[in-house]
Amino acid sequence: MAKRSDTLETVLLAVELLRRIPRGRKITAGDLHRQLKDAGMERDLRTIQRQLEMLSAHFEIERDDSSKPYGYRWLEQAKALAVPHLTPQESLLLQLAEEHLRHLLPARLLKSMDGFFTQARRNLGADRGAHLERQWPGKVRVVATSQPLLPPKIAPGVFETVSEALYANHWLQLDYKNAGGKRNQINVMPLGLVQQGPRLYLVCRYRGFDNERNLALHRMLAAEMSTLSFERPKSFDLQRYDDDGRFGFGDGARIRLSFRIQRDAGLHLLESPLSTDQQVVEITDGPFEITATVVDSAMLEWWLRGFGASVSHIRKEAA
Repeated sequence: MAKRSDTLETVLLAVELLRRIPRGRKITAGDLHRQLKDAGMERDLRTIQRQLEMLSAHFEIERDDSSKPYGYRWLEQAKALAVPHLTPQESLLLQLAEEHLRHLLPARLLKSMDGFFTQARRNLGADRGAHLERQWPGKVRVVATSQPLLPPKIAPGVFETVSEALYANHWLQLDYKNAGGKRNQINVMPLGLVQQGPRLYLVCRYRGFDNERNLALHRMLAAEMSTLSFERPKSFDLQRYDDDGRFGFGDGARIRLSFRIQRDAGLHLLESPLSTDQQVVEITDGPFEITATVVDSAMLEWWLRGFGASVSHIRKEAA
């Protein structure tokens, strides 16, 4: 039984290496070793080197031994195998995923996918036949609903460390400067990563406290992951935390909001309502009167003020 298990482990390792060896560029055993480690496959470097020697002898894989470390790549004329080959549709999906999930996946996990992203870009290159898939990214776009802003700069290594600690449920030691300029060394339990517009926020709990806080990643001067792990609180739910308006600068209190809004400014609310229980009364030759149950927050205030004189008769009652 042990022998069969060892054989299976060898086969699985070979498959992973075949999937990660690129075309058009070379990759070293060290690079593959790091990718596998990032993906959670712990293998020593010498084992990977032996596997690469075997694979280059039996598959159409070039081993460049002109200098050390050796480089490996699939030959251009190599027949497509199901293992390393991505269809045009899969390549398109990976390209879009890389673009839109860059800050929503653990940096280590994203890095372990480098070989697939590179292959996807190559499959959609100008010299390939997938012209319809190649055109698609130029046909779709996510647009801003407010004035576009450039993302703030995040200190080197901070995102990688924060996402890794969040992924592994490990405590974080942060050197943090708040919006007022006060600098503190804090120990936090990472619970969630949220992208709001161009900014990234860590939802966390300070050691010794049971309430959540939002910390901006661009205000973290340095981050270090502790070796100490924690059990994720069962009472915390990121979806519910967001639904309670915590990223709209509120405390989760729900209110019954009513206001009047000029027709030209409020027409979009007939198409995109504030809530599922929104009610609209059309005043003859006048504005719409809107009533809806919403979370009270600073963001709601900013939204209402943005309409200027087009909004009036604002009333708030406890829901």
